[in-house]
Amino acid sequence: MPTTKGSFKFFTLAGIEVYIHWAWFLAFIFFISQADHYSNYGWSALQVLALFLMVLTHEFGHALACRSVGGRANLIVLWPLGGVAYVDPPQRPGAQLWSIAAGPLVNVALVPVLFALLFWGRQMGLAANHPDAFLLLKNVYIINFVLLVFNLIPVYPLDGGQILRSLLWFPFGRANSLLVASVIGFIGVAGLVLIAIFDRSFWIGIMAVFILVNCWGGLMQARALARIAKIPRREGFACPSCKAAPPLGALWRCGHCGQAFDTFMTGGVCPHCGSQFNLTQCLDCGTRFPIEEWKVPPPGGDAPRH
Repeated sequence: MPTTKGSFKFFTLAGIEVYIHWAWFLAFIFFISQADHYSNYGWSALQVLALFLMVLTHEFGHALACRSVGGRANLIVLWPLGGVAYVDPPQRPGAQLWSIAAGPLVNVALVPVLFALLFWGRQMGLAANHPDAFLLLKNVYIINFVLLVFNLIPVYPLDGGQILRSLLWFPFGRANSLLVASVIGFIGVAGLVLIAIFDRSFWIGIMAVFILVNCWGGLMQARALARIAKIPRREGFACPSCKAAPPLGALWRCGHCGQAFDTFMTGGVCPHCGSQFNLTQCLDCGTRFPIEEWKVPPPGGDAPRH
């Protein structure tokens, strides 16, 4: 996944930082050079900027939806293959589904708006009097539609694949849903490789590699989640976010000495080097809380005071 490394901060809106990777500008020049149906490159640049804005609003859709269900979303990175909103919704299938589906829903909302503009342009005679402006409206409408369809392909980690995973989560659980979505993603990679070879498309080939890497990561994560699910759970503690009891065993690793230990047995203190950790990570949902907040009062007892 892209990170802020090699990127520069573009702006901050609603507490969400937007970064652009330097390679995006190479893609900008490339796409301008490929749009040769206009009378000059200025119109080509406007078309690429429109694509930029659609991707950006799509990612803000993810981020704002994630926040609406109590998740964290503070970063968006734009790079040559599109954009990535770093969202961390609560580990519930409904919250995950809304956070992912909100991105394509932005493109759905743009369909009637862009169609109305295109219809208006046709009625105003733009095709004859201002062919470049009419072609721009037409291409932007097509690009938005293509982005919508592409994102809904049920191939992990595209939005369609993550929506499928969220839907499967309801009947099959977190680990199995990710496993199925990753396997389907591998099938999608094979299809993209064939298309890339047939069309001799460099960009489709790069996209296939990106999806392959993420599907492999998803498969490894699904296997890890399945192993954690089989471990006996510790009584008297529960994650304040997902309410899952922590697994028994030395499954937390000290960030200072690298040794594994059971943080709930030691009260957040590494027994090897004595380092104190103020926050304990949930191995199920990834959130971090002070270990005191994990304590569950016994039946009929009072809740712990902080």
